[in-house]
Amino acid sequence: MQFSTQVTITGPWRSPAQMLVEQEVRAGERSVHDPATAGALGLAGAPIEGPTHFSQFDPLAVVLWGDRWFTSGCLSAHFRTMVVEGQQVQAALTTDGERTAGIGASRDDGTPVLTGTASVGQPGAGSEVRRRLDRVADPGELFILDRLEVGAVSADPEPVRIRRGEPHGPLYPFSLDGKLARITEPHPWYTDEGAATSPWGRAIVPMEMISVLAHQRPVPWPVRSPSTALFLDLEVQLVAGPVFAEHDYRLEHRLEGVGASRRTESYWTSTRIVDAATGDLAATTLLHVGVFKDSYAGHPDAAR
Repeated sequence: MQFSTQVTITGPWRSPAQMLVEQEVRAGERSVHDPATAGALGLAGAPIEGPTHFSQFDPLAVVLWGDRWFTSGCLSAHFRTMVVEGQQVQAALTTDGERTAGIGASRDDGTPVLTGTASVGQPGAGSEVRRRLDRVADPGELFILDRLEVGAVSADPEPVRIRRGEPHGPLYPFSLDGKLARITEPHPWYTDEGAATSPWGRAIVPMEMISVLAHQRPVPWPVRSPSTALFLDLEVQLVAGPVFAEHDYRLEHRLEGVGASRRTESYWTSTRIVDAATGDLAATTLLHVGVFKDSYAGHPDAAR
């Protein structure tokens, strides 16, 4: 599709589902998706996981870029406000070039949920999350993340996969089929029955589940605990996609930066998702995690 002028596509209102109430995080830590923990931190409710909202952009991007979205699409989002189950969300995409667009989503009360960028083709440095990483300043003294070293690397010893009928471990206690039963934007190519109609003849993984693949095992950065964390920014980039269901991938992580704000200490992790059979790079993620200062006992900035 050619764009001589700016084009905006707006999706329907959707009600995303909370699927992390039973999440179990690392020993000594508490999940922000647990209502009691969220309440203790002064949040209005247990937030739906941010990547859940990525699905609402898939049909908008396909209108613009067709099947390329599933092979080289990129969503890069800054999460602005949490959403709890029962609230409605609407997504919109506005082109600013042949293969780039701005994205936004808002709640039914008008509150912005996320802002960011979408694109297809070769990954670039101009995405929302990479621009934010480039602007990270010296955080000063850290108390929760003081043992983290920028540039540290970690590789998962065993392959990971998106499983059709089994949960994805304590962090993601749901299967692909469980997610597809509640996903806001179903697609036949996500299912075994519809896979035969896809260009690849195999079931592909929804964009929001690529984050599950990359982060289903905790990356062993030495974050002090007990403490509670929340996704602040996330980018998912398909390099040689799609990512397939029931297929093994290897994960390679790198700590890209650390930062701090009034309420959090935060860290940035990039992940390479490599096809275990071919060694080809299938996708990457860039995740910015904030750890609440109020959740770590004795933090000097807590409750300020």
